[in-house]
Amino acid sequence: MELTEKKLSSEEIFDGVAIHLYRDEVLLPNGKQGVREVIRHPGAVCVLPITDEGNIIFVNQFRYAFNKVTLEAPAGKLDKGELPLEAAKRELREETGLSANNIIYLGEMYTTPALIDEIIHLYLATDLVSGEQDLDEDEFINVSEIPLTEAVDMVMNGSIKDSKTQTLILKAEKHLNSRK
Repeated sequence: MELTEKKLSSEEIFDGVAIHLYRDEVLLPNGKQGVREVIRHPGAVCVLPITDEGNIIFVNQFRYAFNKVTLEAPAGKLDKGELPLEAAKRELREETGLSANNIIYLGEMYTTPALIDEIIHLYLATDLVSGEQDLDEDEFINVSEIPLTEAVDMVMNGSIKDSKTQTLILKAEKHLNSRK
């Protein structure tokens, strides 16, 4: 069965700072017309810094949408024209003060494919070098350190709720264990 939908028209209905909302008319596989609302996003990166001792460096920050502080891997959106690897290095430095002598690409993920076209590029950072945080003026972050094995348990028991962080922890653990 054919599953592809064809865009017939598109109208931007919200032009925000980080997101842009479109209302598209589409031709469905059965020949009928439908409506799709899509959030367009520039893309993002998420980087998991792991110390030589096997600890993950996390960021703790308030997330307004959920009205709570979350535990996450450093992450952020791509600047216009920025390559994902460069964004990963930038976000790691800005949010944690760290740089990494070794950064490994672990793939990409779709956050909510029914509604948003955001792609998050996932990285593992090792051989870390300390430096100073360089936060944006509207960014307030505390840094914490948790052993990888404990972080995996936190993903599995639901303590870490952020999907990009969950995915990256499990991918990083698999990658690191395959090298042993």
